Amino acid sequence: MKVSTEIAWKSLNKYHEELCGDKVETLKLEDSDVMILADGMGSGVKANILATMTSKILRTMFAYGEPIEKAVQTIVRTLPICKVRQIAYSTFSILQVFHNGDAYLVEFDNPACIFIRNRKLHDIPFETRELEGKTIRECRFKVQPGDCFVLMSDGTIFAGVGEILNFGWTWDSMAEYATKCAQKTLSASRLAAMLSQACDDLYMQRPGDDTTVAVAHVAEQKLVNIFTGPPKDMDDDAKIMKAFMESEGKKVVCGGTTAKIAARYLNAPIVNNNNGNHEVPPTSSIKGLDLVTEGVLTLSKTVKMLKNYASDDVDVDFFIELDEDNGASLLTKMLIEECTELRLFVGTAVNSAQTHLVPDISVRKNIVEQLKEAVEGIEKVVKVQYY
Repeated sequence: MKVSTEIAWKSLNKYHEELCGDKVETLKLEDSDVMILADGMGSGVKANILATMTSKILRTMFAYGEPIEKAVQTIVRTLPICKVRQIAYSTFSILQVFHNGDAYLVEFDNPACIFIRNRKLHDIPFETRELEGKTIRECRFKVQPGDCFVLMSDGTIFAGVGEILNFGWTWDSMAEYATKCAQKTLSASRLAAMLSQACDDLYMQRPGDDTTVAVAHVAEQKLVNIFTGPPKDMDDDAKIMKAFMESEGKKVVCGGTTAKIAARYLNAPIVNNNNGNHEVPPTSSIKGLDLVTEGVLTLSKTVKMLKNYASDDVDVDFFIELDEDNGASLLTKMLIEECTELRLFVGTAVNSAQTHLVPDISVRKNIVEQLKEAVEGIEKVVKVQYY
């Protein structure tokens, strides 16, 4: 069984600061997924530079397969020295999850990772060692589907100091709340938003430090297939449907004409659903398919929601919209929470209903390219096949 990792994070800037002194980098390698969280000393521009340099160096070195020893050595020798404190300082946490289930976690001076398995808090058997005069914690272990890891900067455990709580929001408090949230959802994006919101509330929306929560959720690799648009040659209807139906994973059809092709091939009626709203037309149902939606309007709204999600400006309201019963929300939710790889089966026949707007196939190809870009923007693999 191969696993994949859903990664999401949320950062709060220190109050009155334009730039965040924390930085998250992700990396999709052939054999693994990597998440890096760096926290630069202090706040503002200097902290942002320190964190950015640290995360970029680590990301680049992991991409080239360099060992952690060399990465730490490079960071120590590369980061600029603070004139006041005479130290080059940025903390970091790195989680690498291999598709075969192996995992590696290393931390330097960040709060310890929160590890949730079977919706319960578990200890991580860290070992410590010295590298270039720095003490790091590291662990190699096996993951399983459903595991969640929460990496964080130290702003998370100081939330509420002097405002609501006498001694702040401790690591134990954060771990307890994360475990409580995991009873409701294992979605990385939802957990990151919930934990970040709790910190923001404790700071009374005036964070005393840069505060970042980064969540990794381990799941079995999941494939989603979308068929949209009739093929250029009508004789290829059966060809595209055969390839579409034989592909593993969830099956989604977008577009009225496309739905008719699917219904004929599957010998099943199209049942109209009583949902949708002023922006998105209602969905339909066809036995054998997971979701049937309208075409351009639904896909355009889906792209908009995916871009919003990728912008790191996600709050609770986004997830309220994500849970609505309409084609765009249902498709967006599937792509965010139930997909590690998207396969697009795209027909290239000219849609006569669109020719008064754009005189060829470019309307559909344009929205497909936008969808591909948006899904890749949330760290998913996308493959497109034109017919």
